[in-house]
Amino acid sequence: MTQRVADREPADVSPREAAHLVRAGTRLIDVRLPAERLGGGPADALPLDRGRLAQSIGELAPDRNQTLLLICNRGVSSRGVGRQLIGLGYRDVRSVAGGFERWRSEGLPVTDVEVDDGLDRERYARHLAMPDIGEAGQRRLLESRVLLVGAGGLGSPAALYLAAAGVGHLTLVDDDDVARSNLHRQILHTDDACGRPKVDSARTRLEALNPSVDLETYRVRLDADNVDTLLAGHDVLIDGSDNFATRYLINDACVRLRIPDVHGSVFRHEGQVTVLWPARAVDPGPCYRCLYPEPPPPELAPSCAEAGVLGVLPGVIGLLQATEALKLMLGLGEPLVGRLLHYDALRSTFHTYRIEPDPSCICRR
Repeated sequence: MTQRVADREPADVSPREAAHLVRAGTRLIDVRLPAERLGGGPADALPLDRGRLAQSIGELAPDRNQTLLLICNRGVSSRGVGRQLIGLGYRDVRSVAGGFERWRSEGLPVTDVEVDDGLDRERYARHLAMPDIGEAGQRRLLESRVLLVGAGGLGSPAALYLAAAGVGHLTLVDDDDVARSNLHRQILHTDDACGRPKVDSARTRLEALNPSVDLETYRVRLDADNVDTLLAGHDVLIDGSDNFATRYLINDACVRLRIPDVHGSVFRHEGQVTVLWPARAVDPGPCYRCLYPEPPPPELAPSCAEAGVLGVLPGVIGLLQATEALKLMLGLGEPLVGRLLHYDALRSTFHTYRIEPDPSCICRR
């Protein structure tokens, strides 16, 4: 019975067998990701771009009858790529058992590769593998500046993920100290940080996560005297504040400075996210005053301390804020400008509501 092409597996060869075949003229193709090649690779191996597999292999090996040797780190990915190449019509595809780790351990020829251009390709390998981010997008993140107001429930996940993603400069503003009642939701901080300023605790965690991020911290309360100075020069603001006075202050400064305000808020088991950006060149959205011309009465908007909050909820909302900020910096997708995303944790539902600018608002003048 004839075996279908799609069911065929690439044959395994040992590294020494592969090296012998390479010396005889067989092509050795390195199917590792670019970041995985930074530590060097087998001598005479040709790199394959897995993101454009058919085109890349056609350039490296146009003859589908020739023997191809595939090598990855441990001999697993090479078998998967081998199956794909067999599906493309290549008749003799072989995978190097044990991959480059075994190749190097057996003392076979290697080529060392060192790249030092300021881009940590190993750390950001999964971003670099994405066609809509790649090296250009990662460099945009490294050149970006984000201001986070609040190092609490919303600021914690946002700061952690933005630092991990490689945003080059993060500024944190918070005048509070870490309390044990913060710890069930404010994941930047640990038990031994209680009593320390939140910005100091945040710096310790973020520097441990990604030492290459430039961190600037201010243990101050945002007010009318310092808001413009603190916001100036930033590309995006993430509002993790917990009171209406600060939200209006942030909004008015962002309107003046034409900075997008990624707003988030939580209440018990519900949260919401939107991007307030009246200065957007195309389809500008509303500002915070368009949504709430005046703050609601205190009894209708109690604080987290008064009303309580599900511990994981700020994590969900803060992560969505970080996602919106990354989209803005990278120019990807459709940000939540003119839309408000509402999340109900108890019902596990998301709803999006269209929000329109108020023609009489200060942001339209």
